[in-house]
Amino acid sequence: MKILPKFQIWDNMSRLQKVAICSLCGIVAGGGALFLYMLRAHTYLGDDPSACVNCHVMTPYYATWMHSSHSQNATCNDCHVPHENMVRKYAFKGVDGMKHVTALVMRQERMSPKIGDDGAQVVMNNCIRCHTELNTTMVNTGKVDYMMTKVGEGKVCWDCHRQVPHGGTNSLASTPDAIVPVPKSAVPEWLQGMMK
Repeated sequence: MKILPKFQIWDNMSRLQKVAICSLCGIVAGGGALFLYMLRAHTYLGDDPSACVNCHVMTPYYATWMHSSHSQNATCNDCHVPHENMVRKYAFKGVDGMKHVTALVMRQERMSPKIGDDGAQVVMNNCIRCHTELNTTMVNTGKVDYMMTKVGEGKVCWDCHRQVPHGGTNSLASTPDAIVPVPKSAVPEWLQGMMK
């Protein structure tokens, strides 16, 4: 049996088959683009903290951060994303984002999310990165890595600084009058009118 080169296969197809394949590809591409738009995926490419409240379970974290001292100088990405280089930053954001999307789509999200070891390592490294002078000259604790704390060789920053930057309860009860930039619906107004 002779295997035809790719272009010969395309040339040997009927016009109807070509139209069907192109239509199917268009539907898949359009559906994928709509899915990404509905997820507001484009907002995650930047460092705007309001992108974090695309997911409603993050609303209390945004509100408590907004009322903390960190909101003046640090965004969510300053603490929760690695800063070694751009490749690592966006690779981490992509993998972490896909974990979040999977949890939401599969209805496995927790009302009070807990940070995993990978995320905790990044946060700890960023605490040390921003507070290096304080950590080495004033308090003289040196550099304690997150993995060292897992085996009992030191404490993580938030063992002592539990209230920073999200407050004690991580709930809207701790910031009752917080104004949170809840994203607009991705559904067009004309379609929302038809759904009523």
